[in-house]
Amino acid sequence: MKHRRNGPMPVEPAAQTIARLVALGVSHETCARLESYVALLAQWQSRINLISPHTLPEVWSRHILDSAQLVLLRPDARRWVDLGSGGGLPGLVIGCMLADLRDARVDLVESNQKKAAFLRHAADALRLPVHVHAGRIEEVVATLPVPEVVTARALASLDQLLGYANLLLKRGAIGLFPKGRDHMRELTEAHANWHFSHRLRDSITDDEARIVEVVMTEA
Repeated sequence: MKHRRNGPMPVEPAAQTIARLVALGVSHETCARLESYVALLAQWQSRINLISPHTLPEVWSRHILDSAQLVLLRPDARRWVDLGSGGGLPGLVIGCMLADLRDARVDLVESNQKKAAFLRHAADALRLPVHVHAGRIEEVVATLPVPEVVTARALASLDQLLGYANLLLKRGAIGLFPKGRDHMRELTEAHANWHFSHRLRDSITDDEARIVEVVMTEA
């Protein structure tokens, strides 16, 4: 008989990933915030399913670094929207990365009320420039200020993501969408339904993955 685990699940040591982030130019203060975020994530994960449980032990290498690289691709961007934020990957990580910038704003959209409660708690506890919108993407997007960058991670196919983000992309935002080994197939499907240009960026966490940078174009 299996017994439910009490308390936070163990996570991998942070030192190696933090050293890599520092080498990439991330400040020690930002890394400290990321450590606090991971601690909150592990604590809440014992109560609600924020991320896939089997990935929590490797949260730093699999999730934190993978999310942080988005900001490293667009270091000058101050206004971000993250769709389907779940446990805050990448939205809260982006918030941690931008927390020292006075004009930063990160809007997180999450329809699950329990996950939205975690996002709000973490944003408040870590004093992040994050605004949480608890609602369906289709209903929330039209109410958001236009960002410089819109992103989503492990939410939907690229074709579906362009549908969710279309209003923001048409208004001038760029899309940064992390994709796995099937990124070429997803691009082919998306190009059949949408007019956009794209650039493939290498992922620093997976040689087979890419980050698809999207700019919408006229028909």
